[in-house]
Amino acid sequence: MNKLGFGLMRLPYSDDKTWNNIDLEKTRDMVDAYIANGFSYFDTAWVYHGGMSETVFGELVAKRYPREKFQVTTKMPLWNVNETADFEKIFNEQLKKCGVEYFDYYFLHAMNKGLFEKAEKLGGFEFMQKMKAEGKIKHPGFSFHDSPEVLEWALERHHQEVELIQLQINYIDWESNDVAGRRCYEIAAGKYNKWISVMEPLKGGNLANVTPAAAEVLKARQPDLSIASWGIRYAASLDNVIVVLSGMSNMEQLEDNMSYMKDFKPLAADEKEVVEKAGQIIKSSILVPCTGCHYCTDETTGGCPMKIDIPRFFQLYNDQNKYTLTNGLKWNYGEAAKKGGSPADCIGCGHCEGHCPQKIKIIDELKKVREVFA
Repeated sequence: MNKLGFGLMRLPYSDDKTWNNIDLEKTRDMVDAYIANGFSYFDTAWVYHGGMSETVFGELVAKRYPREKFQVTTKMPLWNVNETADFEKIFNEQLKKCGVEYFDYYFLHAMNKGLFEKAEKLGGFEFMQKMKAEGKIKHPGFSFHDSPEVLEWALERHHQEVELIQLQINYIDWESNDVAGRRCYEIAAGKYNKWISVMEPLKGGNLANVTPAAAEVLKARQPDLSIASWGIRYAASLDNVIVVLSGMSNMEQLEDNMSYMKDFKPLAADEKEVVEKAGQIIKSSILVPCTGCHYCTDETTGGCPMKIDIPRFFQLYNDQNKYTLTNGLKWNYGEAAKKGGSPADCIGCGHCEGHCPQKIKIIDELKKVREVFA
């Protein structure tokens, strides 16, 4: 299996409300190009695109291609599980939406200490083993958003029940205290020898749109490669990594990713040094480590009661720090506020913070955004 995975959480948008603003024509063209070039791994979830991502996969992939042409991963949203019977109810709905009889990989989604405890209480791991015995899951696992200590605790208890772990790995979070990419990787891949699926290799696009100083460092070593290529190749170079997900939003991003991943070459020793140097520059430019996952605002998790597009405002906040506070950024801020709530409308309910995989103190950060753009 080629290591470039198609993440179905940032698909191209249109004005088609029927598909929750997903542009089906552009997405279909991307799917066809991806498969035509020998790639096959699709990653979706119950929550992506307001609950439409799995259905789009079913329509554009499962209905149009023979089963041997693709692998698919989806995930159990434990925040929607209130009793043991909910596992089977949700799972069966996912099979129907995705149009398949089994999932190649299946995860407990966005796991942290509280969700691990909930999964144990309600029988989440037992459910995945049951589905594996019935042939409906080939390889069970979980995606993870917590500390290395929690990962160690979870794997001590459940290492025999999982085969693949999805971790957030990128070159600026590798040594961070919050994400702790290296420490989590060493526990999962090193100590427990698990396969690794990598999410957020570009940190929600932050490593595709870097400061001019960081871009200069990367381009000096590989002038013909895109800035984004460094993040994908960095993650794909690690042992035990079987796939690196990219949430591609247009054909240009897909074509770029395929250009260097079709015949993948791991980073050379001097390239690793270049990445480390660029990473230090980039870290100083990111004020809020938001990846744009939209878990904080998605209606399937309850959403923001004030309809604030939190990731969009954080993106604008980071952009003004990378470059400068231009009239264009101010205009975009105003437009975002017209479509929903503005940072000034935040009521401090904390719902968003409860769903943020990055553990961002969203309420406090929105106050800073408001002050800058006031």
